[in-house]
Amino acid sequence: MLFLFIDGVGLREVAPDNPVNPEVCPTLCRLVANHGKPIDACLGVEGLPQSATGQSTMFTGVNTPKFAGRHCEGFPGPNLRALIEENNVFMELKAMGRSVKFADAYLIDSAEELVPRRFKSVTTVMALTEPDTVSTINDLLDDEAVMQDITRATIQDRWPDIPVIRPEDAAQHLFDIALRYDFTLFEYFQTDVTGHSMDYGRACTVLREYDRFLAALLRFTEAAGITIVMTADHGNIEDMASRGHTRNPVPFIAFGPREAEIRRRVETLVDVTPAILETFGKKPETGGREVL
Repeated sequence: MLFLFIDGVGLREVAPDNPVNPEVCPTLCRLVANHGKPIDACLGVEGLPQSATGQSTMFTGVNTPKFAGRHCEGFPGPNLRALIEENNVFMELKAMGRSVKFADAYLIDSAEELVPRRFKSVTTVMALTEPDTVSTINDLLDDEAVMQDITRATIQDRWPDIPVIRPEDAAQHLFDIALRYDFTLFEYFQTDVTGHSMDYGRACTVLREYDRFLAALLRFTEAAGITIVMTADHGNIEDMASRGHTRNPVPFIAFGPREAEIRRRVETLVDVTPAILETFGKKPETGGREVL
């Protein structure tokens, strides 16, 4: 299974300020229409959904906005970090004997360099619970990891010796990684960064680039029988008239073997990790894991 986490993409009707449309990103829109469904990212809590709680919910199966009493933005604080470190999809899969990889490259030599960082994303906190999932600069140089921006363009000022690549090349690299692991995660957050900019042209550029990557990746994974799961933590880029997040539903896409079964299990972000674990053979928990 290949999990594509695309940050800050919600679902909204076609509008002049909504770049998530078939002219800009046809592959993504076809997936949403034919293999996706809208799911809730608000989780019964007032206010705008945010990254720390949205992502921690997605990767733990716990309704963390209810746990925290609010939507928490940015990087997770101590309570959320403790919750992620107690249990997450990486830990659960590894306990089941499954091989796991976080395909995003960190520009470091080893996972230990991440530990002292004061601010860590949800995915970094999760990866550090299973340090062998972390991808390093050597992995990137060997084409065994993918930069979070896909093409490596955003690191040229710091790492000019690392060549820019095409989205299609990055798709090939990610596919090659996914062939070697039971579960591979790739996080893309340029959509959320761009959504905050209110720059419609820039949003279209980012979505077109991701769509090229996605189109190539689908060709590879469909032929190999790899299931793709894709979702977002909250809305943002679908409403470029606003600088903030939205309360719009987010897409949940499953494409490949058992896709209908996986989609049927998911109605909110809380359901994502349980659906993944059940697909790998874990029995459903009675009563759910909505709040600790």
